[in-house]
Amino acid sequence: MQRLTEVALENSDTGIFTLMEVARWVGGSSNRRYALLKRSLKLGEVIRIHRGLYCLAPKYLGRKPDPLVLAQRIHGPSYISLETALSHHNWIPEAVHDIASACMDRAREFDTPLGHFSFTRIPQKVFYTEVIRIERQEGRSEPDFHVGESFLMASPLKALADYVYAHGLNWVSAGPIIKSLRVDESSLASINLETIKRLIENYSSRRVRRFLEGLRKDLNR
Repeated sequence: MQRLTEVALENSDTGIFTLMEVARWVGGSSNRRYALLKRSLKLGEVIRIHRGLYCLAPKYLGRKPDPLVLAQRIHGPSYISLETALSHHNWIPEAVHDIASACMDRAREFDTPLGHFSFTRIPQKVFYTEVIRIERQEGRSEPDFHVGESFLMASPLKALADYVYAHGLNWVSAGPIIKSLRVDESSLASINLETIKRLIENYSSRRVRRFLEGLRKDLNR
């Protein structure tokens, strides 16, 4: 009988998979598939992320699963945002270990063997406005992650807007961004005023719109 690790290595580029995918890969009865999965979990070859979602152990992948890729498999539709995106874009000095995302569905949190993942529902007219796809590139990829894997992430300004919404902040200028988050002024100076206008039109939250309007006034002086 072929082991589940072998099947997953053949069929999954990321090493992340669901029970439905196992059903497509493995023939026979559901009992046979569950037996394969149970054996792999017991041997530590497969890690259970949460109900119905699994990934291969790092020793079989040759690397650790990328948490930014994993987030969108845990709960979606979603994109990486808030502190996680700001850290990834090098807008804040602190390293962020928990993975924060914005989601279209209800807010949820997941404690998994691969880290803590939080999802905040953020109402918007067009959910993916100012969301970019990032792909791990040869020579620029972190060595523990797989080149070619991709994930969705908020632009820095969208991550700031989501941060204001998620934390219920009443910011109306650039000052708190610099003081509280320690965002460098040169980063703020790189913001395109048209991007601010596009996001003002996209968010339904008055708090977020006030923040973006205040930021636009500061940057347009």
